[in-house]
Amino acid sequence: MLEKINQSVAFIREKTNFNPEVGIILGTGLGGLVREINIEHSLNYQDIPNFPVSTVEGHQGRLILGTLAGKKVIAMQGRFHYYEGYTMQEVTFPVRVMKFLGIKQLIVSNASGGVNPNFEIGDIMIITDHINLMPNPLIGKNYDELGPRFPDMSDAYDKNLVEKAENIAHKLGVKVQKGTYVGVTGPTLETP
Repeated sequence: MLEKINQSVAFIREKTNFNPEVGIILGTGLGGLVREINIEHSLNYQDIPNFPVSTVEGHQGRLILGTLAGKKVIAMQGRFHYYEGYTMQEVTFPVRVMKFLGIKQLIVSNASGGVNPNFEIGDIMIITDHINLMPNPLIGKNYDELGPRFPDMSDAYDKNLVEKAENIAHKLGVKVQKGTYVGVTGPTLETP
Protein backbone atom coordinates (compact mmCIF):
# COMPACT_ATOMS: atom_id res chain seq x y z
CA MET A 1 0.00 0.00 0.00
CA LEU A 2 2.79 2.47 0.85
CA GLU A 3 4.29 2.01 -2.59
CA LYS A 4 0.95 2.85 -4.24
CA ILE A 5 0.48 5.90 -2.00
CA ASN A 6 3.98 7.11 -2.82
CA GLN A 7 3.36 6.62 -6.55
CA SER A 8 0.20 8.73 -6.38
CA VAL A 9 1.91 11.41 -4.29
CA ALA A 10 4.90 11.55 -6.66
CA PHE A 11 2.57 11.96 -9.67
CA ILE A 12 0.57 14.74 -8.00
CA ARG A 13 3.72 16.57 -6.87
CA GLU A 14 5.29 16.24 -10.32
CA LYS A 15 2.19 17.63 -12.02
CA THR A 16 1.43 20.40 -9.51
CA ASN A 17 4.35 21.21 -7.16
CA PHE A 18 1.58 22.09 -4.68
CA ASN A 19 1.68 21.69 -0.88
CA PRO A 20 -1.87 21.66 0.52
CA GLU A 21 -2.69 22.51 4.14
CA VAL A 22 -6.32 21.37 4.16
CA GLY A 23 -8.03 18.42 2.50
CA ILE A 24 -11.69 18.64 1.52
CA ILE A 25 -13.92 15.76 0.45
CA LEU A 26 -16.99 17.06 -1.34
CA GLY A 27 -20.03 14.83 -1.07
CA THR A 28 -23.14 14.46 -3.21
CA GLY A 29 -24.48 17.81 -4.36
CA LEU A 30 -21.63 19.74 -2.78
CA GLY A 31 -19.11 19.72 -5.63
CA GLY A 32 -20.05 23.32 -6.43
CA LEU A 33 -17.69 24.52 -3.70
CA VAL A 34 -14.92 24.28 -6.31
CA ARG A 35 -16.32 27.52 -7.81
CA GLU A 36 -15.10 29.25 -4.65
CA ILE A 37 -11.58 27.80 -4.96
CA ASN A 38 -8.92 29.75 -6.85
CA ILE A 39 -7.95 26.67 -8.87
CA GLU A 40 -4.28 26.25 -9.67
CA HIS A 41 -4.44 22.61 -10.78
CA SER A 42 -7.12 20.07 -11.66
CA LEU A 43 -6.35 16.38 -12.07
CA ASN A 44 -8.78 13.69 -13.22
CA TYR A 45 -8.79 10.67 -10.93
CA GLN A 46 -8.34 8.37 -13.90
CA ASP A 47 -4.97 10.03 -14.63
CA ILE A 48 -3.60 9.58 -11.09
CA PRO A 49 -1.82 6.25 -10.56
CA ASN A 50 -3.72 3.87 -8.25
CA PHE A 51 -6.67 6.25 -7.72
CA PRO A 52 -10.12 4.68 -7.81
CA VAL A 53 -12.67 6.24 -10.17
CA SER A 54 -16.11 7.24 -8.92
CA THR A 55 -19.05 5.55 -10.61
CA VAL A 56 -21.78 7.56 -8.88
CA GLU A 57 -23.72 10.10 -10.93
CA GLY A 58 -22.85 13.66 -9.95
CA HIS A 59 -19.36 12.83 -8.67
CA GLN A 60 -17.02 14.60 -11.10
CA GLY A 61 -13.90 12.58 -10.34
CA ARG A 62 -11.38 15.42 -10.10
CA LEU A 63 -8.74 16.46 -7.62
CA ILE A 64 -8.78 20.26 -7.30
CA LEU A 65 -5.76 22.10 -5.91
CA GLY A 66 -5.82 25.81 -5.14
CA THR A 67 -6.58 28.40 -2.49
CA LEU A 68 -9.78 28.93 -0.55
CA ALA A 69 -10.05 31.73 2.02
CA GLY A 70 -6.28 32.09 2.01
CA LYS A 71 -5.61 28.39 2.67
CA LYS A 72 -3.97 25.97 0.26
CA VAL A 73 -6.52 23.21 -0.27
CA ILE A 74 -6.82 19.93 -2.08
CA ALA A 75 -10.43 19.03 -2.76
CA MET A 76 -11.92 15.80 -3.98
CA GLN A 77 -14.74 16.66 -6.36
CA GLY A 78 -16.41 13.29 -6.17
CA ARG A 79 -15.47 10.32 -4.08
CA PHE A 80 -15.65 6.55 -3.89
CA HIS A 81 -18.02 4.45 -1.87
CA TYR A 82 -17.83 1.01 -0.36
CA TYR A 83 -21.16 0.19 -2.03
CA GLU A 84 -19.57 0.74 -5.46
CA GLY A 85 -17.57 -2.43 -4.83
CA TYR A 86 -14.38 -0.81 -3.56
CA THR A 87 -12.60 -2.13 -0.49
CA MET A 88 -12.35 0.17 2.54
CA GLN A 89 -8.63 0.49 1.81
CA GLU A 90 -9.50 1.82 -1.67
CA VAL A 91 -12.18 4.13 -0.28
CA THR A 92 -9.73 5.65 2.20
CA PHE A 93 -6.77 5.67 -0.20
CA PRO A 94 -7.17 9.34 -1.25
CA VAL A 95 -7.19 10.47 2.40
CA ARG A 96 -3.90 8.69 2.91
CA VAL A 97 -2.50 10.33 -0.22
CA MET A 98 -3.60 13.75 1.09
CA LYS A 99 -1.87 12.99 4.41
CA PHE A 100 1.37 12.24 2.56
CA LEU A 101 0.93 15.48 0.58
CA GLY A 102 0.98 17.30 3.92
CA ILE A 103 -2.57 18.22 4.91
CA LYS A 104 -3.06 19.08 8.58
CA GLN A 105 -6.87 19.12 8.60
CA LEU A 106 -9.55 17.20 6.71
CA ILE A 107 -13.05 18.48 6.07
CA VAL A 108 -15.55 15.87 4.89
CA SER A 109 -19.02 16.72 3.60
CA ASN A 110 -21.89 14.60 2.40
CA ALA A 111 -25.61 14.58 1.87
CA SER A 112 -27.37 12.04 4.04
CA GLY A 113 -30.64 11.29 5.69
CA GLY A 114 -31.36 11.75 9.33
CA VAL A 115 -33.40 9.97 11.93
CA ASN A 116 -33.61 12.81 14.45
CA PRO A 117 -37.23 14.02 14.32
CA ASN A 118 -36.08 17.57 15.15
CA PHE A 119 -34.04 17.79 11.95
CA GLU A 120 -35.55 19.09 8.72
CA ILE A 121 -34.64 18.27 5.14
CA GLY A 122 -31.79 20.54 4.14
CA ASP A 123 -30.44 21.11 7.65
CA ILE A 124 -26.70 21.36 7.98
CA MET A 125 -25.37 19.06 10.67
CA ILE A 126 -21.96 19.39 12.24
CA ILE A 127 -20.71 15.95 13.19
CA THR A 128 -19.52 15.75 16.79
CA ASP A 129 -19.19 11.97 16.99
CA HIS A 130 -19.79 8.89 14.88
CA ILE A 131 -20.74 5.25 14.97
CA ASN A 132 -19.08 3.20 12.24
CA LEU A 133 -21.19 0.29 10.97
CA MET A 134 -18.95 -0.26 7.93
CA PRO A 135 -15.87 -2.47 7.70
CA ASN A 136 -12.96 -0.83 9.48
CA PRO A 137 -10.32 0.47 7.03
CA LEU A 138 -7.63 -0.15 9.66
CA ILE A 139 -8.06 -3.92 9.40
CA GLY A 140 -5.01 -5.57 7.88
CA LYS A 141 -1.31 -4.78 7.99
CA ASN A 142 -0.54 -1.64 9.99
CA TYR A 143 1.82 0.90 8.45
CA ASP A 144 3.38 3.15 11.08
CA GLU A 145 3.79 5.84 8.41
CA LEU A 146 -0.01 6.06 8.23
CA GLY A 147 -0.52 6.20 11.98
CA PRO A 148 -0.93 3.90 14.95
CA ARG A 149 -2.87 0.66 14.94
CA PHE A 150 -5.30 2.15 17.47
CA PRO A 151 -5.64 5.89 16.74
CA ASP A 152 -6.86 8.08 19.60
CA MET A 153 -10.56 8.68 18.91
CA SER A 154 -11.23 10.69 22.08
CA ASP A 155 -10.89 13.93 20.12
CA ALA A 156 -11.65 12.90 16.54
CA TYR A 157 -13.64 16.07 15.77
CA ASP A 158 -11.78 19.32 16.38
CA LYS A 159 -13.79 21.24 18.96
CA ASN A 160 -12.25 24.55 17.87
CA LEU A 161 -13.31 24.00 14.26
CA VAL A 162 -16.80 22.97 15.39
CA GLU A 163 -17.06 26.18 17.43
CA LYS A 164 -15.82 28.27 14.50
CA ALA A 165 -18.36 26.67 12.18
CA GLU A 166 -21.16 27.34 14.67
CA ASN A 167 -20.09 30.97 15.10
CA ILE A 168 -19.89 31.57 11.36
CA ALA A 169 -23.28 29.94 10.82
CA HIS A 170 -24.78 32.09 13.59
CA LYS A 171 -23.31 35.30 12.08
CA LEU A 172 -24.72 34.35 8.66
CA GLY A 173 -28.09 33.31 10.05
CA VAL A 174 -27.65 29.71 8.90
CA LYS A 175 -29.38 27.07 10.99
CA VAL A 176 -27.06 24.23 12.00
CA GLN A 177 -27.59 21.06 13.94
CA LYS A 178 -25.03 18.99 15.79
CA GLY A 179 -25.14 15.24 16.10
CA THR A 180 -23.71 11.80 15.76
CA TYR A 181 -23.20 10.41 12.26
CA VAL A 182 -23.91 6.72 11.73
CA GLY A 183 -21.77 5.37 8.90
CA VAL A 184 -23.55 2.62 6.98
CA THR A 185 -22.53 0.85 3.80
CA GLY A 186 -25.29 2.19 1.53
CA PRO A 187 -26.68 2.52 -1.05
CA THR A 188 -29.72 2.76 1.20
CA LEU A 189 -31.66 5.76 2.39
CA GLU A 190 -33.02 6.01 5.91
CA THR A 191 -36.62 5.05 6.57
CA PRO A 192 -38.88 7.55 8.35
